[in-house]
Amino acid sequence: MQFHHHGYVSEDPRVQPASEVGLNRPERIPDQVDVLIVGAGPAGMIAAAQLAQFPGITTRIVDRRAGRLEIGQADGIQKRSVETFAAFGFADEIVAEGCEVTQTVFWKPDPRDVARIVRVSREPEDERDVSEFPHILVNQARVLDYFGRVMAQAPTRMKVDWGLEFEDLEISESGDHPVTVTLAHSAGEHMGHRQLVRARYVIGTDGAHSRVRGAIGCNFSGGASNHAWGVVDLLAVTDFPDIRTKCVIQSHDAGNILLIPREGGYLVRLYVDLGDVDAQARSSIRQTPVEEVIARAQAILHPYTLDVRHVAWYSVYEVGHRVCDRFDDVPLDRIGQRLPRVFIAGDASHTHSAKAGQGMNVSMQDGWNLAWKLGHVLEGRSLEALLATYSAERQRIGQDIIDFDKRWATMMATPPEQLGNPREVEAAYAQITEFAQGFMTQYAPSLITGDAGHEALAAGFPIGRRFRSARVMRVADARPLQLGHEARADGRWRLYVFADRAPIGDDSPTTRLAHWLADSADSPLQAQPGAAAWYDVKLVCQQSHTEIDIGRVPAVFMPRVGPYELVDYERVFASLGGADDIFAQRGISRDGALVIVRPDQYVAHVLPLADTAELAAFFRGFLRGPGSQPS
Repeated sequence: MQFHHHGYVSEDPRVQPASEVGLNRPERIPDQVDVLIVGAGPAGMIAAAQLAQFPGITTRIVDRRAGRLEIGQADGIQKRSVETFAAFGFADEIVAEGCEVTQTVFWKPDPRDVARIVRVSREPEDERDVSEFPHILVNQARVLDYFGRVMAQAPTRMKVDWGLEFEDLEISESGDHPVTVTLAHSAGEHMGHRQLVRARYVIGTDGAHSRVRGAIGCNFSGGASNHAWGVVDLLAVTDFPDIRTKCVIQSHDAGNILLIPREGGYLVRLYVDLGDVDAQARSSIRQTPVEEVIARAQAILHPYTLDVRHVAWYSVYEVGHRVCDRFDDVPLDRIGQRLPRVFIAGDASHTHSAKAGQGMNVSMQDGWNLAWKLGHVLEGRSLEALLATYSAERQRIGQDIIDFDKRWATMMATPPEQLGNPREVEAAYAQITEFAQGFMTQYAPSLITGDAGHEALAAGFPIGRRFRSARVMRVADARPLQLGHEARADGRWRLYVFADRAPIGDDSPTTRLAHWLADSADSPLQAQPGAAAWYDVKLVCQQSHTEIDIGRVPAVFMPRVGPYELVDYERVFASLGGADDIFAQRGISRDGALVIVRPDQYVAHVLPLADTAELAAFFRGFLRGPGSQPS
């Protein structure tokens, strides 16, 4: 964490000074806003936390509840999400609170006595070591609390406006604030009163029954699988030996359980198979009493006992698989003819079973993908065409998740004797782990994702995939650290310059690129006055840190910051060498490479150090030029 560059700081350095719209922020939602977010779930809160970093943008987030969520429906935090939390500054804290998952244990009927279950295998959670972060289990409410803290400590001093329910919206063909939203007070002293808010953009993150989705006429296709599950969070005394380990438990004829240990050391979540559902009796299955679900769980766990002492939360649900045909208000037959003004994200745009742990995790990536793009357009950095990439990117991911979830949910519900291979479930789990952890997302070539023409220069950073961290040495203070952890959710693009073999400061492709970035009129850092602040340019050298003369490092890698124009020394890194050589680990050419990474941590392009023309052309495709005005 860097601070003091605006003067001495003696208080919590995470609290950024309030500025612009954060100064004298009104308690009541103003009649006009830049962005209105409807729904304070995971997708809405991460979008708000990202937009809170843009001081000149008026963003408000509303929710029909009277106050914060207390019991979260979701609890599985995949590794990609923990990477995301690191960018927002709270990964370490939430990991400390959570229950870490290191393996999944599979239980099946004992071949010698099918009435009993026996442990058959243990599958590692991340055998391929695709992330240095853990998979954890923690209450969704705590995730929302942390995003709320990020918002409150941001320059805009954002917070949720509770007790406001979305009723409808209208979109005008003209005007600076073309979306008129009707809100109704659902709690508090103004309950029942309505308010009209005009917005430049609206984000609907209001859940599976989204009214925003209905208002823009999106087709929410798919359906339920006619299979029901009871989910219960409980405190119990048991002799089942793996009660604190994630388990997939399949009985002979009593059904199945997905067992999830919860944070805190005592709480456990059980997803209990309730069997197929008669389409005519759906309402009755939803009325299944918790006592019946516990009795089923006890039967499935035989010969082990389960003495339930307290039920913290309980629900019954059917496995639903639905995804919208589009994630914004532009009809499919008008794509490319007009630009979006209203967006949907999270459960408003896709729903799936809870057992694969995708709902909250995928939703947060929706919200982050969209929010930085809105910030760039509203600040005048980028062309409005950037916003069309949200639906194009995330709708495909939503469909991929549905396809994956159908396969996994079906396998979970299939009795063991009906599976052709006795280890089919374990094998499937091992194959889908990287997908489930959030690391198989790959965006197609687009306005902000280049082609793979030069991808071989940094084969370990596939274009369109998330930027995978690796250990490096920071030169200025000889501190080993994870390169990816140095990127914050501050809305900036990252330019990772992996240097060629030449000593830093000598005439070389690295030095020539540095001068071009700093001085050329074609450089993205010169696109508009102050554009250099939109980028975080980092240098990674092949040599040991002891071989690098910090005084010869080009100024673009050690920029002047703050009112005192202090030198930022924390952007120059060296290879650790040996087994930790980042160039070898990530397949980076010894001739060097430029890896361009989006504000949401996805690799946008890989280029040779000398190809400044293609670098300029890439950013020119979506950046506004000098004198451009915000949308």
